[in-house]
Amino acid sequence: MGIRVVALLLGLVINAFGNGLTVATNMGAAPWTAAEVNLAAWAQTSVGMTMFIVGVLVAVANQLLIRQWYRWRFWGEVAFITGFSYFIDIFIALFDRLGVPRLPILVQVLLCGAGIMIFCAAISFYQRANLIMHPNDDTTNILRFLYFKGRVGKALLVNFLVPIVVLVITTIISHHLYSVNVGTVLCVLFNGPLIGFADRHFWRGLHHNFRVKVNN
Repeated sequence: MGIRVVALLLGLVINAFGNGLTVATNMGAAPWTAAEVNLAAWAQTSVGMTMFIVGVLVAVANQLLIRQWYRWRFWGEVAFITGFSYFIDIFIALFDRLGVPRLPILVQVLLCGAGIMIFCAAISFYQRANLIMHPNDDTTNILRFLYFKGRVGKALLVNFLVPIVVLVITTIISHHLYSVNVGTVLCVLFNGPLIGFADRHFWRGLHHNFRVKVNN
């Protein structure tokens, strides 16, 4: 349990770090992050606030996917997204002060790729710990183990359909598109394999602890 708690805390902060780095480069973020950045720009609020609101809605959707009310899982995801949204605003501001958005394009692309690899490893950590996690990643976990026989790539592709629709709608409304670039394509193609790679090669003593509450 101690190892699982450490994995959760490290995963939360490292995920916010990696996502904040991809947002700061503007070379393309993960689909959910890109959708939330565009929603934040349209609503003229912070990325963290938008992530919190979307995260709570996704936490509700996850209860529907597991077809039961699991109080611990729901409030855990709300707690996770509260911390995550706080840290991502901090990291985005930090990278902005460090001048990441003003670096040469090639350096930004490399940093974006590094950010993707970092947050994929972080996702692997707290998905395996499975105490509480980011609502969007719990959606992937639920789809992966309940609907797609453990296939993380297929689960991610289905999970990405919602933010892609959001991106299309916000672009039509605002006529602007942010955080969608080569990094977004890399996320769609390689998030699943990178998480699977981290599952196999990073922190090998940390095993998947997927569970579903069963009512008697």
